[in-house]
Amino acid sequence: MTDPLHSDLLALAQEAARRAGALLRDGRPADLAVAATKSSPIDVVTEMDIAAEKLITGLIAEHRPDDGILGEEGASTEGTSGVRWVIDPLDGTVNYLYGLPTWSVSVAAEQDGETVVGVVTAPMRGETFHAVRGQGAWATGAWDGERRLACRPAPPLDQALVSTGFNYVAEVRAHQAEVARRLIPLLRDIRRGGSAAVDLCDLAAGRLDGYYERGLHAWDLAAGDLIAREAGALTGGRPGERPSGDLTVAGTPGVFEPLQRLLEDFGAWHD
Repeated sequence: MTDPLHSDLLALAQEAARRAGALLRDGRPADLAVAATKSSPIDVVTEMDIAAEKLITGLIAEHRPDDGILGEEGASTEGTSGVRWVIDPLDGTVNYLYGLPTWSVSVAAEQDGETVVGVVTAPMRGETFHAVRGQGAWATGAWDGERRLACRPAPPLDQALVSTGFNYVAEVRAHQAEVARRLIPLLRDIRRGGSAAVDLCDLAAGRLDGYYERGLHAWDLAAGDLIAREAGALTGGRPGERPSGDLTVAGTPGVFEPLQRLLEDFGAWHD
């Protein structure tokens, strides 16, 4: 049975993601421009990232004023309720800037430091994914009703389709490219979608066998990590560690551990 609090958090997360996704989809100006940069000149923020985060944080503050918030575009409040929201208002900003469809809104709720609710909506794909801890992972899309998600049966590693992402700092990107070069001959292939949240949900939906990336922040992976785990995936960082900025690895059982070992051997977590 779902905790009533978790049900309330899920409903609010779904509404926040839905509204922000609609704003981003329907309100994108034809002359969309870069509003700021972050880690490098190609790590961009648009006016729409900022507007979407304001929409989400305003809705949360209206319904749950005592909760903490951590958002990619600067929202940060401590809160007193034991609940903290971790928000990426637009995951895949460069895709969005160029008019590519793979971008998402990611909203997660933590209770006492553990993620208990995650929602990821990908408006241009017409899909929304959600999970509550211990209740499985689910999605809505072009099909009728909600569909329960489950990872694919694990293939041998040399038949695994694995997704990754690249940092916006040139030196880090060069190292990541070398890791990918060494991995490719050992896998079926590598994909690069541009939204960590979507990649984790695609793993949950059986569209990928594995995923890894260096340099993610809490808002990039909080919701997607829960959704992937609730669909049967394993997630972690370096061996024995949780996902972190050093390294995030996710995969179906049978792919996760050999992929994680290779990434450790190849030094995927450092220059």
